[in-house]
Amino acid sequence: MLLFNRLFICLALGFLPAKELFGQNLKPDYYDRLDAFLANYVHEGLVDYARVKGDQATATWVAEIATTNLETASPAERQAFLINAYNLLVIHAAAEVYPIPSVLDVPGFFDRKKYPVAGQSMTLNDLEKTHLLQKFGDPRFHFVLVCGAVDCPPIADKAYRPELLEQQLETQTRAALNDPTFIRVAEGQPKVGLSQIFEWYASDFGGSKSSALAFINRYRRPAINPAAEVTFYTYDWSLNVQKTSSRSRGENAANAIRYVVSAAIPKGQVETKIFNNLYTQTTGDGTALSDRSTFFTTFLSSLYGVSDRFNAGVELRYRRVRNEPLPASPFSVLGSGEMAQSRQAVTTLGPKIRWAPVPKWSNFSVQSAVWIPLGSELEGENDLPYIDWNGPAWWTQFFNDFSLGSRFSLFTEIDFLWEDIGRSEAALNRISTPATVILSYFPHPKTTLYTLGSYSPYWSPSYDYFAQAGLGAKQQVNRQLEFELLVTLFTNQFLQGNGGRAATFNLGMRFNLG
Repeated sequence: MLLFNRLFICLALGFLPAKELFGQNLKPDYYDRLDAFLANYVHEGLVDYARVKGDQATATWVAEIATTNLETASPAERQAFLINAYNLLVIHAAAEVYPIPSVLDVPGFFDRKKYPVAGQSMTLNDLEKTHLLQKFGDPRFHFVLVCGAVDCPPIADKAYRPELLEQQLETQTRAALNDPTFIRVAEGQPKVGLSQIFEWYASDFGGSKSSALAFINRYRRPAINPAAEVTFYTYDWSLNVQKTSSRSRGENAANAIRYVVSAAIPKGQVETKIFNNLYTQTTGDGTALSDRSTFFTTFLSSLYGVSDRFNAGVELRYRRVRNEPLPASPFSVLGSGEMAQSRQAVTTLGPKIRWAPVPKWSNFSVQSAVWIPLGSELEGENDLPYIDWNGPAWWTQFFNDFSLGSRFSLFTEIDFLWEDIGRSEAALNRISTPATVILSYFPHPKTTLYTLGSYSPYWSPSYDYFAQAGLGAKQQVNRQLEFELLVTLFTNQFLQGNGGRAATFNLGMRFNLG
């Protein structure tokens, strides 16, 4: 899609006669078309980047921005055009690489990547600072230029028009400066938190905190106490993304940056995951615990974005097992010492896919993997302990993710797992349908705390089950790297019948390339 859009723009420019390449006036329906475009993709100050990415019209807008002639434009016409151009270019550039947590994760987004604007090549910073702020000196531009972050003033869902520009500048400025999430006045205290916009562009607002307050009070009702203590809160650069049309700006802000595990990865990207699971159980004779069995499994998987909705790759599974009497530690399975009831091997390797079948449900996907056994006697023979199934397995997972307000999300997973597939009498052909629910809380855009519950019935050869519940955390270092920690308590029919206990300890890492 990115290559197609760039090719479209080049063709659109290349087929124009040289004398007309940068000599086109705005088409009569320009503002009406822009109104329709923004109304379609902007809701309550947030942008539906997923849908913008699939719309070829964005390439048309970029080409039109490049070829418009401003030589005879009035100041109001020039200002309106450049404001619209800035906002459109930000939307276009963010949509090209969506999904991303933040435009700051794109190198040179503001200061290196150049665009043709009315016959001149310029960066977004050039457009904002040189061609608007320096040339016209109007600080209200700060409240209509939207940089693609949730802490920007919300983007308008209508075009800026020359004949309405003064009114629109006043309206957007007044709306921003009366927004309690943008100007944060402490209740019952003479304190106010201002956006870092007032710090970064202090000279545009008089050069001091008091002059910034004076500017704000021209628009704000009720006015802020001029003697109030002024601080600048940290700017949230999370993408101003609209997940669904019903979610508000505040609801999206906390969740915009988070990695959504149920979403397909974009075309051309590579996602690699390493997930380590340590399962340990203690059993006995029903009156006292005497033995410990521990399995350590490493899942190594890699997926490539064949398209924005279809990913393909491979998954490898490495396992270690150790059976020994108590008081053995569950972590002794990681040690180097060998004993009769210990074993390690790369046990399976196979293909894996992820598919997002419904374009409008960006957080719903189906993931399927086939595990092909490597080696022999994996189920244990001649005094070797069980380490894996002798037959292949097929695991299909149905993922979905729902946002719940500004700080929570609900992840659901329903699986179909067919293990030890085969026609021989020795093949177990065990089928289970695990179901998992995860409630996540986001204290910070890059931090996730969650609670997990899952239940899995086994339907063949006889009914059995397992259940687990636990607590976990994820920390996203950047858009490429994330770490995860999870601890659960585990039970099944065998453990319940023998007074046994079980738990899992999990450590994962995900990194993306592309």
